[in-house]
Amino acid sequence: MDKESLKFLEELCNSLGPAGFEREATLVMKNYVQKWSDSVYSDRMGSLVFEKKGTSDSPTILLPGHIDEIGFIVTGVNDKGYLTFYQLGGWFDQVLLGQRVIVMTKKGNLNGLIAAKPPHLMDEEERKKVVTKDKMFIDVGCSNEEEVEELGIRVGDAVVPDSSFRLMKKRSFKDGKFVGNRTLAFGKGFDDRIGAYIAAQAVRVLSEKKMEHPNKVVGAATVQEEVGLRGARTVANLVKPDVAIVLDVDIAGDVPGIEPQNAPAIMGDGVGITAYDATMIPNQALKELTIEVCERQRIPYQLTHVLKGGTDAGVIHIGNVGCPSIVLGAAVRHIHSHVGIVDLADIDNCVKLVVELIKVLDKERVESLVSV
Repeated sequence: MDKESLKFLEELCNSLGPAGFEREATLVMKNYVQKWSDSVYSDRMGSLVFEKKGTSDSPTILLPGHIDEIGFIVTGVNDKGYLTFYQLGGWFDQVLLGQRVIVMTKKGNLNGLIAAKPPHLMDEEERKKVVTKDKMFIDVGCSNEEEVEELGIRVGDAVVPDSSFRLMKKRSFKDGKFVGNRTLAFGKGFDDRIGAYIAAQAVRVLSEKKMEHPNKVVGAATVQEEVGLRGARTVANLVKPDVAIVLDVDIAGDVPGIEPQNAPAIMGDGVGITAYDATMIPNQALKELTIEVCERQRIPYQLTHVLKGGTDAGVIHIGNVGCPSIVLGAAVRHIHSHVGIVDLADIDNCVKLVVELIKVLDKERVESLVSV
């Protein structure tokens, strides 16, 4: 990753944009891609679309990555000035307590803290139980409703994790042998700012290196994926893709307590090619082509699955009369929390794979994906 790319990834991940409130993140994306795109526009849901024309206007290759992150929405204020909230996207109760958040208001962003009754004041039975979200509140330092109102906080305001992007360089070993240096990124919003980044970088590479490709490439930063794949529906209706290479993150299973058959992806082991998820079985010819390209170009890859959950591909592949689709991405540890961890090499390899796929997806090849 060069300095410009790394700066873009950091700015994109640090930007605030939970589902339904993606504008800040979308503007970061727009400012970056317009330099490399032939046209940039939006659908009426707010998803950003950017095109790179090739030597032919068809087929249309869609590269969607969702721009929204998981967050919360303010549902009320009690008489002591504490905020109640509801989740935007999936959160596990145990990762929330004691975490800093940012409350997005009409007057600006405010610091907050997710808290609950302290354990010192719980009886023995209470302390044995997991505190659930409905028992938590957000403390913004107020003592009554009037103070909250003065800050400009209203029901319906968005809340996001307060977590900044950071890098760590380390030496890597495998089977007792040194195998090279690695750069890891820690931060929020990797699900799925990483996918949006990969789409943008693929278009940048095509443009910057003046690569010929026999198709029209359409990148997209889709909105509201975490609350029902909503932006993907409208983008698919707008673009009408012939092929979709959906870019998302994979759940890294290389953490304690996880068996490989439940989450086979390993951080740092290459691009994740999703062989199955709960919302989509990939087009098999496209999957085999992807594997073939990886092996020919010596791009490290791993076949993965997500038994519960899905991606934007879940609605794109059944849009219009159907669209051969596949999901690619980097394995991220601890998704849907305040801090994830990813290996930058996995992201770079995913960009490389997407570009190589684009170069071979001409009209004849695309037709072969669905011929019987």
